[in-house]
Amino acid sequence: MKSLFLIISLSLSLTCFSQSANHYSIINKIHLQGDGSWDYLSIDSKDRLFISHGNIVQIVDTKDGRLLGTIENQNGVHGIAVAEKLNKGFISNGKDSSVSVFDLKTFLITEKVKMSGANPDAILFDLYSNKVFVFNGKSANATVMDAVTNKVIATITLEGKPEFAVSDGKGKVYVNIEDKSMLTCINTKNLKIEASWPIAPGEEASGLAADFKNQKLFIVCDNMKMIVFDLISGKVSDSLTIGSRTDGAAFDTGLNRAFSSNGDGTLTVVEKAGNKYVVLESIPTQIGARTICVDSKSHHLFLPTAEFEPIANGEKRPKIKPGTFVILEIAPK
Repeated sequence: MKSLFLIISLSLSLTCFSQSANHYSIINKIHLQGDGSWDYLSIDSKDRLFISHGNIVQIVDTKDGRLLGTIENQNGVHGIAVAEKLNKGFISNGKDSSVSVFDLKTFLITEKVKMSGANPDAILFDLYSNKVFVFNGKSANATVMDAVTNKVIATITLEGKPEFAVSDGKGKVYVNIEDKSMLTCINTKNLKIEASWPIAPGEEASGLAADFKNQKLFIVCDNMKMIVFDLISGKVSDSLTIGSRTDGAAFDTGLNRAFSSNGDGTLTVVEKAGNKYVVLESIPTQIGARTICVDSKSHHLFLPTAEFEPIANGEKRPKIKPGTFVILEIAPK
């Protein structure tokens, strides 16, 4: 995902959006130890939230906010993919271009696998094919692992820098190509690129969420756009204005709402109205809350962030205030 300094705005103004927050509000703040940066987070069917946090992964029980465990000694964690039927989790480590495999019961690392690309970022377990797809941000390719054996079985050359990806569970994986402002479809059987499409007016896509029931993808972009992409026609069907510094998207299958987590301190909520998608509201969150995970059973949203020191002279990015890392829990009213 995008570097931390890219999502911190020197201006903290949130005047672009209404702050009514009629439908959602922050109901809890889960404070966790550690002062590292953060990236993706994921949730499993047992209500366990897996959080990337510097060189560790923290596992939290979303029912009570209790810390269940910590996986330490990783090297620049980006994402966590969960394969519950195999009792495995997979961690992408950007700084040493590896994936750590861990046991979902004990949270112990069982193997570390070297990737065929540089800076593995987004990571995805595809249940349909029993494969793990690892998207390498600095080598424009994807490493494919057999989820059973943990062996690298293929490398897929992509047309540019990959960002987030989703699986339809039926043999296709969709991934954003950030620097080309396009969407690419990978066939999980033959591991070939099946199609690519432009996402204009969206530019530099990062987060991606899916409503496969209605064949829609929700793509959040650096130019403050959420693109609604129709998989049936292969075209952009809607474009909505969201907050700035976005880096994550989510879709609640129960409420049929899409979300954009924005580093400017807002959360954009989108829903369908007739034949179009509209912005339902923009919710104030906290500066830096740029990634997101949704629990479609409880309809709660989880966004990591922290507080920051003022940028000192000569510094390119603000420092994280020690002891301020937190997971914002947001719920519908």
